[in-house]
Amino acid sequence: MEATPPELVLRNPGPGLIALPWTEPLADWDPARVPLRELPVGPSRHLVRFVEVDGALWALKDMPERIARREYDVLRRLEHQCLPAVRPAGFVNQPAHETAILVTRYLAGSWQYRRLFQRLPPNRPRQRARLFDAMISLLVELHRHGVFWGDCSLNNTLFTRDGQTLQAFLVDAETSEVHTDGLSDGQREHDVSILVENVAAGMIDLATALERPPEIIPQLIDEATALPERYRELWDALHTSPVFAFGDRYRVEGAIRELNELGFAVDEVSLLPVGDGRSRLHIAVGDRNYHSENLRRLTGLDVGEGQARILLGDLAAHRDWMQRRTGQEVAERAAARSWLAHCLDPGSARAHAALGGVGDPVQAYCDLLEVRWLLSERAGADVGTESALAALGGRAPTDSAAKMAVADTPTGQLPRITDAP
Repeated sequence: MEATPPELVLRNPGPGLIALPWTEPLADWDPARVPLRELPVGPSRHLVRFVEVDGALWALKDMPERIARREYDVLRRLEHQCLPAVRPAGFVNQPAHETAILVTRYLAGSWQYRRLFQRLPPNRPRQRARLFDAMISLLVELHRHGVFWGDCSLNNTLFTRDGQTLQAFLVDAETSEVHTDGLSDGQREHDVSILVENVAAGMIDLATALERPPEIIPQLIDEATALPERYRELWDALHTSPVFAFGDRYRVEGAIRELNELGFAVDEVSLLPVGDGRSRLHIAVGDRNYHSENLRRLTGLDVGEGQARILLGDLAAHRDWMQRRTGQEVAERAAARSWLAHCLDPGSARAHAALGGVGDPVQAYCDLLEVRWLLSERAGADVGTESALAALGGRAPTDSAAKMAVADTPTGQLPRITDAP
């Protein structure tokens, strides 16, 4: 009796992806016939392999058909809501082998926490805090859109650089659920408790494997148990509904400014009377793209929220310089055109070259601005672009201030893009 052929569902496939040996179990794929890539993966219940075809890198995970189909559907819904998660590329049911393969696009420029943790000195909790902030931001964003993660952990998260911050992405949605009517407080608290337990266990296991000093263990536990407070602070900032006198409408501006500083766009503001001349403020918050949308409007650039925050600051400084030089008001769009031509384009090219021509040129320019600012702070005066480029590219070995400046940025603490596929 002829074996049942596989059920193949691929999104926007190229010929290379279609031609893969989908009739064979993933474990049997021969590297001599299939362009497999050996990449490190964290602990996983399922076999994960990577293949490079059609000019892209794909992650393939072998798992039971029911679980694979469910995860594919959840990832499709997360993509539809533009949430930070790996993008589903296909689903292949292999009834002949009683299994299935989930296909996702590899997240370019991403790292697992294990590789990040190895680069972070034990005595630098501020750098670990960046990692935790990224995870909390991801969990809050998922909860705001009615997504219960169910297994929030460092193993199930990938990180990318975004300016001088980290961006976290959900990479495993096996236990995730999407609730169209939102999550209850109990569901959110349960997800947060899972996060604390998994993060503490993951950090302790890795610290032990890396033979870190035993005294770091209590510190890691304290950092994990502090995560619920970080979560509540961000959640409350997005959902608080203060009551104040109608005449104190200046507080509306302050609330909007706080949300914009966090990166969130404001969709709608309402003041509802509650009696005694007082009103309750409610702010409908949109996606976390306030700065990136502003930069896109002015320049057409499509970058991360963290990068956009840095670039808008540089654009504002350039506009101020133009106005002082001409003695006239300069329109935002005119300043943006000048900034692109005279600052970003040449600056990103030089910064990218200083880093060996690898990675994202825009991120390289953000690193250059950060290093220049730190060097200038320590020197008490603007050190200029050339000194910052030398420090960024490691060409200032005798300058201890330059070393310290680079070490204080993610450029000095996290793997460069050369460490990623």
